[in-house]
Amino acid sequence: MAPLLLSFPQRVLHWTELLDPTNLILSIEQIEKSRQILLTSEDAVRFDLKNERIQEAWKRSLATVHPDSSRLIPVAFRPAALLPFSMPLLFVSLVTTKTLKSMLLPQVSFYTYLTAFNMFNGNATYSRRRTESIMLGAGVIASSTFFGLVPRLRQVKSALLRRSLPALLVAHISGVNLVASRSLETIRGIEVMDKDGNVIGYSRKAGTKAVRETAASRVLLFGTSAFIPELFSLFIKQYKNLLPFPWTFWALKMSCTIFVMSLMVPVSFSIYPQIGQIQRGQLEEEIQSATEDTELFYNRGV
Repeated sequence: MAPLLLSFPQRVLHWTELLDPTNLILSIEQIEKSRQILLTSEDAVRFDLKNERIQEAWKRSLATVHPDSSRLIPVAFRPAALLPFSMPLLFVSLVTTKTLKSMLLPQVSFYTYLTAFNMFNGNATYSRRRTESIMLGAGVIASSTFFGLVPRLRQVKSALLRRSLPALLVAHISGVNLVASRSLETIRGIEVMDKDGNVIGYSRKAGTKAVRETAASRVLLFGTSAFIPELFSLFIKQYKNLLPFPWTFWALKMSCTIFVMSLMVPVSFSIYPQIGQIQRGQLEEEIQSATEDTELFYNRGV
């Protein structure tokens, strides 16, 4: 339960290390070697991070392996992949276009990736079938795309609202997307553990808390990453005549999006600890009767 001891700045630094792009090119042999170190070393059992070898092994494992299932996370959906994959999709989805066809593909692409990322990095302690995940994912993608498109098809007279509406939509829909794509956690419940890591039972209330916290972090991430570049672009447009080339405006806006999102990914991941904490009195009666510990823990997911 060491992550609970980390302050917010420490969590930001921790995530900055896990989001290192080199974690996307680690070979399976390197990952397995790190896992063997953690399984066989006494320092790893004691969570001794003073040992640099153990520290590096933990970082590689946390960045590439799902903590619940111990399965490798596909490269495109590892935490370090969120920025390079979602940032260009977010940028293109916010570009104002006049036809439905030109709007549709960016919206579908963005929400398809976001839904898959949420499902791969959610809590995996409950049982689910592959067909369930596929059907749920397809429904979430379709509904997210629909709600992302329909308001943008309406004529908005206010220039400020017309510029800010897409960013507000992205913030809201990204949160709803996470809640929907991880809805099975709130229905079937997730594992809750005592301070020694012993599983006490499955709690729907803990699942709801985990989903709610992660959804709030998504709203912060994509809302800020979409809204600030839009404000920046309004400022730049006032001096558009001074720009040397027509494409300079888009280059500056893209640079702003990269900068803001690069800051917001580790910050949003750090808002809540990876290992969540919940009071026994907030859980179901069967779990309360199974332990005398006043505080229990769960994996929040990413």
